[in-house]
Formats: sequence, structure tokens, C-alpha cells
Amino acid sequence: MRNQYLFILSLNLLMGACSPKYKNPHIEIQTSKGEIEVELYPDQAPKSVQAFLSYIKKGYYKNSSFYRVLNDDNQPSNADKAELIQGGMYKSMPKVHDTLTGIPHESTAQTHLLHKKGTISLARLAPGTATSEFFICLSDQPGFDYGGENNPDKQGYAAFGKVIKGMDIVTKIYNQNEDNQSFDPPVPIYNIIQL
Repeated sequence: MRNQYLFILSLNLLMGACSPKYKNPHIEIQTSKGEIEVELYPDQAPKSVQAFLSYIKKGYYKNSSFYRVLNDDNQPSNADKAELIQGGMYKSMPKVHDTLTGIPHESTAQTHLLHKKGTISLARLAPGTATSEFFICLSDQPGFDYGGENNPDKQGYAAFGKVIKGMDIVTKIYNQNEDNQSFDPPVPIYNIIQL
């Protein structure tokens, strides 16, 4: 009986060791202000998550930065206000950035991932031009969802995950010195890793 119990116990431990740590991928953004843990949602935004994880695997975010901020004070008074921090490899590896192929746009109408506080989303110009640059919402941003007012094409942005630990770090970054929507100086991202 005792041997059977030990066998079942060791089988459970072995099964636990072989199973993934999380149902969804988790990444850690390692910054000079601290770590931000983000859960990604590949079931809802498969193309965005796949591309983002491929950039992490290729090391594109090593020595990158958060370089842009939108807050109440640095946007036109007649515009819908946004609260976000934006980062990526655009400033650190512009030559590589310019060779990346656009990710097919996954709108919030498709994914049902809305731009709530803590959402991570892909920055873009036209739909389908997003690559390595991303932003994190500091508050709910319905204007970034499909049909929202923050983009003239009304296609919104491609949300693909959510901060689950480290919103205090996001806020700390958001409150850094800025000049005309640019952090002065940019906030270093040492690396982004998959947990």
C-alpha cells in the first residue's frame, strides 16, 4: 500500500514538472524601474502573440526602451485623452525594425480583448503595419477599441495581453520626465523574456 502511495505521489510530481507553468504565455519586461509581468492571449490574438514572442526569442528587445508617453498634459485639449506608455526596439534597432513585416491586424471586434487598464497592445500606423512597438494602457481606453475615436480609420489597435504584476512599475514609468510625448531620457528596457 505504501509503495503504491509513493508511486502515485512521484507520478503526480513528474506530471506537474512536465506541465507548463501557465495556461497562457507569460513574459517579463525587465526595466530600469523594475519588472512588469504580462499574460498573453494566443487563443484570442494568435498572430499578434506569435509575432511578439518571435521578437523576444530573437532578442530584439535587449537594450530597448520605453520612449513615448501620452498623458493629460501633452495632448491637444480638443482630442480624446489617452494614458499610455509606448516602447519597443524602434529607437535601439531602427535598421532591424524597418525590415520587419507588418502583422495582420487583429481588431478588438475579432479578439474581444478591450483596451482596459493594464492592456498591452501593438502600436501601428495603418491596419497591418504593426510590428515590434507596443503600448500599455494606464486606464481604460475605449477609443482604442474597434470603432473608437482615437484612430481615424476606426479599426482600433490590436490588444494581445494584460499586465498581471507590476502596474506600479508601469505607473512609475508613466510619471517620468517627458518632453513633447517623449520620455527625457527614455526608460531602459534591459530585456523582455518569456517566463
